[in-house]
Amino acid sequence: MNESPIGVFDSGIGGLSVLQALQSELPAEHFVYWADSAHAPYGEKGDVFVRQRSLAIARHLIERHRIKALVVACNTATAAAIHELRNQHPHLPLIGVEPALKPAIAMSRTQRIGVIGTQGTLSSDKFHRLLVSLQDQAEFVVQPCQGLALAIEQSTHAPSAPQAHEKVRQLLQDYTRQMGRFGTAPGDLDTLVLGCTHYVFAHQPLRDLLGPDVQLVSTGGPVARQTRRLLEFAGQLRSGPAPLSASARTQLLTNGELSALQAAAQRWLHLPHSTCHKAERQI
Repeated sequence: MNESPIGVFDSGIGGLSVLQALQSELPAEHFVYWADSAHAPYGEKGDVFVRQRSLAIARHLIERHRIKALVVACNTATAAAIHELRNQHPHLPLIGVEPALKPAIAMSRTQRIGVIGTQGTLSSDKFHRLLVSLQDQAEFVVQPCQGLALAIEQSTHAPSAPQAHEKVRQLLQDYTRQMGRFGTAPGDLDTLVLGCTHYVFAHQPLRDLLGPDVQLVSTGGPVARQTRRLLEFAGQLRSGPAPLSASARTQLLTNGELSALQAAAQRWLHLPHSTCHKAERQI
Protein backbone atom coordinates (compact mmCIF):
# COMPACT_ATOMS: atom_id res chain seq x y z
CA MET A 1 0.00 0.00 0.00
CA ASN A 2 2.92 2.39 0.57
CA GLU A 3 3.39 2.78 -3.19
CA SER A 4 -0.32 3.40 -3.86
CA PRO A 5 -1.52 6.93 -4.62
CA ILE A 6 -3.44 9.27 -2.36
CA GLY A 7 -6.87 10.07 -3.76
CA VAL A 8 -8.18 13.64 -3.76
CA PHE A 9 -11.54 14.85 -5.05
CA ASP A 10 -13.60 18.01 -5.34
CA SER A 11 -16.62 19.19 -7.30
CA GLY A 12 -14.20 20.83 -9.72
CA ILE A 13 -10.89 22.67 -9.71
CA GLY A 14 -11.09 24.15 -6.20
CA GLY A 15 -9.49 21.11 -4.61
CA LEU A 16 -6.32 21.81 -6.60
CA SER A 17 -5.52 24.29 -3.83
CA VAL A 18 -5.47 21.39 -1.37
CA LEU A 19 -3.52 19.20 -3.81
CA GLN A 20 -0.92 21.97 -4.04
CA ALA A 21 -0.43 21.85 -0.26
CA LEU A 22 -0.32 18.04 -0.29
CA GLN A 23 2.40 18.00 -2.95
CA SER A 24 4.48 20.39 -0.88
CA GLU A 25 4.02 18.46 2.38
CA LEU A 26 4.44 14.99 0.83
CA PRO A 27 6.96 15.33 -2.03
CA ALA A 28 7.52 11.58 -2.46
CA GLU A 29 3.85 10.61 -2.70
CA HIS A 30 1.75 9.91 -5.78
CA PHE A 31 -1.67 11.52 -6.22
CA VAL A 32 -4.79 10.93 -8.28
CA TYR A 33 -7.22 13.85 -8.38
CA TRP A 34 -10.85 13.62 -9.47
CA ALA A 35 -12.61 16.83 -10.58
CA ASP A 36 -16.35 16.15 -10.61
CA SER A 37 -16.91 19.17 -12.83
CA ALA A 38 -19.88 17.63 -14.63
CA HIS A 39 -21.78 17.98 -11.35
CA ALA A 40 -20.34 21.27 -10.04
CA PRO A 41 -20.89 23.23 -7.95
CA TYR A 42 -21.69 21.01 -4.95
CA GLY A 43 -22.45 23.99 -2.72
CA GLU A 44 -25.69 24.65 -4.58
CA LYS A 45 -26.85 21.00 -4.61
CA GLY A 46 -28.66 19.16 -1.83
CA ASP A 47 -26.97 16.96 0.77
CA VAL A 48 -28.40 13.75 -0.68
CA PHE A 49 -26.96 14.45 -4.12
CA VAL A 50 -23.55 15.44 -2.75
CA ARG A 51 -23.44 12.36 -0.54
CA GLN A 52 -24.25 10.07 -3.48
CA ARG A 53 -21.54 11.66 -5.64
CA SER A 54 -18.97 11.47 -2.82
CA LEU A 55 -19.64 7.78 -2.17
CA ALA A 56 -19.49 6.95 -5.89
CA ILE A 57 -16.20 8.80 -6.42
CA ALA A 58 -14.62 7.21 -3.35
CA ARG A 59 -15.66 3.76 -4.53
CA HIS A 60 -14.19 4.45 -7.99
CA LEU A 61 -10.86 5.71 -6.61
CA ILE A 62 -10.57 2.72 -4.29
CA GLU A 63 -11.49 0.07 -6.87
CA ARG A 64 -9.87 1.57 -9.97
CA HIS A 65 -6.84 3.39 -8.58
CA ARG A 66 -6.19 1.42 -5.37
CA ILE A 67 -5.74 4.56 -3.28
CA LYS A 68 -4.26 4.25 0.21
CA ALA A 69 -5.91 7.41 1.60
CA LEU A 70 -8.66 9.80 0.52
CA VAL A 71 -8.72 13.58 0.90
CA VAL A 72 -12.18 15.09 0.50
CA ALA A 73 -10.97 18.47 -0.78
CA CYS A 74 -14.41 20.10 -0.67
CA ASN A 75 -16.07 21.70 2.34
CA THR A 76 -19.56 20.87 1.12
CA ALA A 77 -18.75 17.20 0.46
CA THR A 78 -17.02 16.93 3.84
CA ALA A 79 -20.07 18.30 5.62
CA ALA A 80 -22.49 16.09 3.71
CA ALA A 81 -20.60 12.83 3.38
CA ILE A 82 -17.52 12.40 5.60
CA HIS A 83 -19.33 10.37 8.28
CA GLU A 84 -20.87 7.99 5.74
CA LEU A 85 -17.54 7.64 3.95
CA ARG A 86 -15.88 6.66 7.23
CA ASN A 87 -18.65 4.19 7.97
CA GLN A 88 -18.29 2.52 4.56
CA HIS A 89 -14.46 2.54 4.52
CA PRO A 90 -13.36 2.17 8.15
CA HIS A 91 -9.81 1.06 7.29
CA LEU A 92 -9.06 3.87 4.80
CA PRO A 93 -7.40 7.04 6.15
CA LEU A 94 -9.94 9.78 5.35
CA ILE A 95 -9.27 13.49 5.62
CA GLY A 96 -11.94 16.15 5.17
CA VAL A 97 -11.81 19.92 5.12
CA GLU A 98 -13.70 22.48 7.15
CA PRO A 99 -13.55 26.28 7.37
CA ALA A 100 -10.42 27.19 9.34
CA LEU A 101 -12.12 28.98 12.23
CA LYS A 102 -9.67 27.82 14.91
CA PRO A 103 -6.55 29.05 13.08
CA ALA A 104 -8.38 32.32 12.36
CA ILE A 105 -9.03 32.91 16.07
CA ALA A 106 -5.32 32.52 16.78
CA MET A 107 -4.45 35.01 14.04
CA SER A 108 -7.10 37.69 14.68
CA ARG A 109 -6.38 40.71 16.87
CA THR A 110 -9.81 42.33 16.73
CA GLN A 111 -11.53 38.97 17.29
CA ARG A 112 -14.01 39.82 14.54
CA ILE A 113 -13.68 37.23 11.80
CA GLY A 114 -15.43 36.91 8.47
CA VAL A 115 -16.31 33.53 6.98
CA ILE A 116 -17.30 33.03 3.34
CA GLY A 117 -18.44 29.74 1.89
CA THR A 118 -21.11 27.99 -0.11
CA GLN A 119 -24.67 27.74 1.12
CA GLY A 120 -24.23 23.98 1.45
CA THR A 121 -21.25 24.33 3.77
CA LEU A 122 -22.47 27.19 5.92
CA SER A 123 -25.95 25.75 6.44
CA SER A 124 -24.67 22.29 7.39
CA ASP A 125 -25.01 20.82 10.87
CA LYS A 126 -21.27 20.17 10.89
CA PHE A 127 -20.43 23.85 10.40
CA HIS A 128 -23.11 24.93 12.89
CA ARG A 129 -21.59 22.71 15.58
CA LEU A 130 -18.13 24.11 14.88
CA LEU A 131 -19.41 27.69 15.03
CA VAL A 132 -21.27 27.14 18.31
CA SER A 133 -18.23 25.51 19.90
CA LEU A 134 -16.16 28.66 19.23
CA GLN A 135 -18.69 31.46 19.68
CA ASP A 136 -17.26 32.52 23.05
CA GLN A 137 -13.80 33.00 21.53
CA ALA A 138 -14.56 35.43 18.71
CA GLU A 139 -17.36 37.08 16.76
CA PHE A 140 -17.96 35.48 13.37
CA VAL A 141 -19.70 37.17 10.45
CA VAL A 142 -20.84 34.40 8.12
CA GLN A 143 -21.63 35.10 4.47
CA PRO A 144 -22.88 32.51 1.94
CA CYS A 145 -21.55 33.30 -1.55
CA GLN A 146 -24.02 32.00 -4.11
CA GLY A 147 -22.41 31.56 -7.52
CA LEU A 148 -18.85 32.38 -6.51
CA ALA A 149 -17.39 28.87 -6.77
CA LEU A 150 -18.91 28.44 -10.23
CA ALA A 151 -17.57 31.81 -11.39
CA ILE A 152 -14.07 30.89 -10.20
CA GLU A 153 -14.39 27.53 -11.97
CA GLN A 154 -15.39 29.26 -15.20
CA SER A 155 -12.59 31.81 -14.94
CA THR A 156 -10.05 29.08 -15.74
CA HIS A 157 -11.47 28.45 -19.19
CA ALA A 158 -9.91 30.72 -21.81
CA PRO A 159 -12.93 31.72 -23.99
CA SER A 160 -15.01 32.94 -21.06
CA ALA A 161 -12.14 34.18 -18.90
CA PRO A 162 -12.56 38.00 -19.23
CA GLN A 163 -16.26 37.93 -18.32
CA ALA A 164 -15.75 35.31 -15.62
CA HIS A 165 -12.89 37.21 -13.98
CA GLU A 166 -15.06 40.32 -13.81
CA LYS A 167 -17.92 38.28 -12.37
CA VAL A 168 -15.63 36.88 -9.66
CA ARG A 169 -14.52 40.39 -8.74
CA GLN A 170 -18.08 41.72 -8.66
CA LEU A 171 -19.36 38.86 -6.52
CA LEU A 172 -16.50 39.28 -4.06
CA GLN A 173 -17.16 43.00 -3.85
CA ASP A 174 -20.88 42.49 -3.22
CA TYR A 175 -20.46 39.80 -0.59
CA THR A 176 -17.63 41.45 1.35
CA ARG A 177 -19.56 44.75 1.43
CA GLN A 178 -22.50 42.94 3.02
CA MET A 179 -20.24 41.65 5.80
CA GLY A 180 -19.17 45.05 7.13
CA ARG A 181 -15.91 46.93 7.47
CA PHE A 182 -12.60 45.14 6.99
CA GLY A 183 -9.43 46.48 8.54
CA THR A 184 -7.32 46.42 11.69
CA ALA A 185 -9.09 49.02 13.87
CA PRO A 186 -11.18 47.88 16.86
CA GLY A 187 -14.48 46.51 15.59
CA ASP A 188 -13.12 45.76 12.11
CA LEU A 189 -13.08 42.34 10.50
CA ASP A 190 -9.35 41.71 10.37
CA THR A 191 -9.42 38.06 9.23
CA LEU A 192 -11.36 36.30 6.48
CA VAL A 193 -11.79 32.52 6.41
CA LEU A 194 -12.03 31.07 2.91
CA GLY A 195 -14.60 28.34 3.54
CA CYS A 196 -14.48 26.84 0.06
CA THR A 197 -11.40 25.41 -1.59
CA HIS A 198 -12.25 27.29 -4.81
CA TYR A 199 -11.88 30.64 -3.05
CA VAL A 200 -8.12 30.26 -2.65
CA PHE A 201 -7.88 30.93 -6.38
CA ALA A 202 -9.56 34.30 -5.84
CA HIS A 203 -6.80 35.36 -3.44
CA GLN A 204 -5.56 38.28 -5.52
CA PRO A 205 -8.93 39.98 -6.17
CA LEU A 206 -9.75 39.52 -2.47
CA ARG A 207 -6.44 41.11 -1.55
CA ASP A 208 -7.16 44.00 -3.92
CA LEU A 209 -10.58 44.55 -2.30
CA LEU A 210 -9.63 44.15 1.36
CA GLY A 211 -6.12 45.59 1.44
CA PRO A 212 -2.80 44.14 2.59
CA ASP A 213 -3.53 43.93 6.32
CA VAL A 214 -6.58 41.65 6.36
CA GLN A 215 -5.51 38.03 6.88
CA LEU A 216 -6.88 35.39 4.49
CA VAL A 217 -7.09 31.91 6.00
CA SER A 218 -7.46 28.67 4.01
CA THR A 219 -7.33 24.98 4.88
CA GLY A 220 -4.74 23.44 2.54
CA GLY A 221 -1.78 23.44 4.95
CA PRO A 222 -3.60 21.89 7.95
CA VAL A 223 -5.17 19.24 5.70
CA ALA A 224 -1.78 18.30 4.24
CA ARG A 225 -0.23 18.01 7.69
CA GLN A 226 -3.11 15.86 8.94
CA THR A 227 -2.71 13.60 5.90
CA ARG A 228 0.96 13.11 6.75
CA ARG A 229 0.10 12.31 10.38
CA LEU A 230 -2.48 9.68 9.42
CA LEU A 231 -0.18 8.00 6.91
CA GLU A 232 2.67 7.97 9.43
CA PHE A 233 0.37 6.40 12.02
CA ALA A 234 -0.73 3.75 9.51
CA GLY A 235 2.87 3.09 8.41
CA GLN A 236 1.95 3.97 4.82
CA LEU A 237 4.26 6.83 3.93
CA ARG A 238 6.02 6.13 0.66
CA SER A 239 9.68 5.29 1.05
CA GLY A 240 11.61 5.74 -2.12
CA PRO A 241 14.42 7.60 -3.87
CA ALA A 242 14.76 11.34 -4.13
CA PRO A 243 11.44 13.21 -4.47
CA LEU A 244 9.83 12.91 -7.88
CA SER A 245 8.72 15.86 -9.95
CA ALA A 246 5.11 16.89 -9.36
CA SER A 247 4.14 16.01 -12.93
CA ALA A 248 5.61 12.50 -12.65
CA ARG A 249 3.63 11.69 -9.52
CA THR A 250 0.27 13.31 -10.27
CA GLN A 251 -2.70 12.21 -12.37
CA LEU A 252 -5.66 14.55 -12.79
CA LEU A 253 -9.04 13.30 -14.02
CA THR A 254 -12.22 15.17 -14.92
CA ASN A 255 -15.68 14.33 -16.21
CA GLY A 256 -16.06 17.95 -17.34
CA GLU A 257 -14.14 19.95 -19.93
CA LEU A 258 -10.57 18.70 -20.14
CA SER A 259 -9.25 22.07 -21.32
CA ALA A 260 -10.56 23.78 -18.17
CA LEU A 261 -8.72 21.35 -15.90
CA GLN A 262 -5.57 21.64 -18.01
CA ALA A 263 -5.69 25.44 -17.79
CA ALA A 264 -6.19 25.37 -14.00
CA ALA A 265 -3.46 22.77 -13.42
CA GLN A 266 -0.97 24.73 -15.53
CA ARG A 267 -1.87 28.09 -14.03
CA TRP A 268 -1.86 27.19 -10.35
CA LEU A 269 0.19 23.99 -10.03
CA HIS A 270 2.50 24.47 -13.03
CA LEU A 271 1.59 20.99 -14.24
CA PRO A 272 1.75 20.15 -17.96
CA HIS A 273 -1.38 19.25 -19.94
CA SER A 274 -0.17 15.65 -20.09
CA THR A 275 -1.05 15.15 -16.40
CA CYS A 276 -4.76 15.80 -17.13
CA HIS A 277 -7.10 13.19 -18.56
CA LYS A 278 -10.74 12.87 -19.47
CA ALA A 279 -12.36 10.36 -17.09
CA GLU A 280 -12.36 6.94 -18.71
CA ARG A 281 -15.91 6.25 -17.65
CA GLN A 282 -18.87 7.88 -15.99
CA ILE A 283 -19.49 7.16 -12.34
